[in-house]
Amino acid sequence: MKELHVTIQRFDPKKDKAPRPESYTVSVHEGARVLHILHAIHDTIDPTLAYRYCCGSGQCGSCAVRVNGEPVLACMEEAKDGITIAPLNLPVRQDLIVDLLPKIQQIASLKPAAAGREIRLPAKAEIDEIKPLRDCIECMACVSVCPAMDVTKFLGPTAMRQEMRLALDPRDTGCRVPDAVRDGLFTCTSCQACWKVCPKNIQIPGKAIEKLRALANKEGFALPRHLQVAALIKETGRSVVRTAPSFMEQVGTIIEPYGPVKATVGFFVGCMYNLRQQQSALDAIEVLKRNGIRVIIPREQICCGSPLIRTGQLDYIDTLRKRNIDAFQTRGIDTVMTMCAGCGSTLKHDYVTPFRVMDINEVLTKYGIEPPARLPVKATYHDPCHLMRGQDIKDEPRQLIRQVVDLVEMPAICCGSGGGVKSGLPEEAAALGEKRREEIRKTGADVVITSCPFCEFHIASHSDKPVKNIMTVLLEGYREKDRQAEKKKTE
Repeated sequence: MKELHVTIQRFDPKKDKAPRPESYTVSVHEGARVLHILHAIHDTIDPTLAYRYCCGSGQCGSCAVRVNGEPVLACMEEAKDGITIAPLNLPVRQDLIVDLLPKIQQIASLKPAAAGREIRLPAKAEIDEIKPLRDCIECMACVSVCPAMDVTKFLGPTAMRQEMRLALDPRDTGCRVPDAVRDGLFTCTSCQACWKVCPKNIQIPGKAIEKLRALANKEGFALPRHLQVAALIKETGRSVVRTAPSFMEQVGTIIEPYGPVKATVGFFVGCMYNLRQQQSALDAIEVLKRNGIRVIIPREQICCGSPLIRTGQLDYIDTLRKRNIDAFQTRGIDTVMTMCAGCGSTLKHDYVTPFRVMDINEVLTKYGIEPPARLPVKATYHDPCHLMRGQDIKDEPRQLIRQVVDLVEMPAICCGSGGGVKSGLPEEAAALGEKRREEIRKTGADVVITSCPFCEFHIASHSDKPVKNIMTVLLEGYREKDRQAEKKKTE
């Protein structure tokens, strides 16, 4: 047996005006799950604790709660000392019980053919496509973390999952694509929060939403602005318009470090760093040079295709893939470095490359950096969705940031700039940007740091604090270090 101290968010609408924390100490066996803690509290301390469970084996979804802010199944999550247990981010009926019925009722059901009409059974290929989507246990963990649902009338990720599942089933006669568009298909920001909390690991963004968008595009439902972006990529090879000299026009093809070479990487620049956020990329080059990284920048590289993939416009993707792979492969480059979170995630998951793809934070953490001077700054870090969830890169940026400034954390929530939302539905993007503003304000930070050009650009328009790339902050630390060294020489 072991003794655990836990906090549970309690709320009885008949007595409480607001949720309140209650602390408990319980004894449970080694290997106990969170559900066992709830049983122990209910059976030995407080029989009024309200929670829901059924199978106890991860199959029904009824026991979903938040542990330390993250949705989990109570019957599957290991019980640990000091945890906080709260209900899902849905209307609370009492304590840990939330009202699931309204969301479940919105999930579409199969619409069979009329009596007398022939029904075709799914072929094996169709069954294989359906399989990744049919394991949903309706726990609503995905719904509880969806940022779009907070600011739009989006029915949510599991509703889209079901629409795609039915669209693949020849036994269904419903109009699934128009229904999905009506219910908010294009409001998803591709933040991938739904997938990461799904206890059944259903990849809703890639397996359902992006595929539904591809069907919607074929049926003429694409948003006008998305069509304009696609036309721009086909015409120029880039997803943003040129307004100033590009980054690649300001640097050479091969950039040597100041000292010994630790590693050589090819740099996949991306559209935003090449044409919109050039200074951040220039700052990154200085940091790389200072830390022994030789950089090769093929001029033939173009848009990675992420804006097209996320919005379901797939007819030009193979061309982009081939040109980008050839640009690096013909130079014998075995490691391609990305600085844009979206480009990195796309190259890692939507390409089959003959080279390794690494984010710049991975590169610098792997090879180590010269310690910068510490700056008297309190900063907060915004996790880009396509870096933290798309590439599982969370610790490396923080390791770099903490070497130069004091870091105060804030919740990792989408800023609203992804998934084609900023271009196609700017009002939604702005609403999510304002939610970021409020979280930034709560931290009391002097500066916001991030590692994605889209987040950097978007948050800057929704915060009164400076928004900087990690590489810019590191460079500021190096320049301060140089200034201090020069000052010592003159003393």
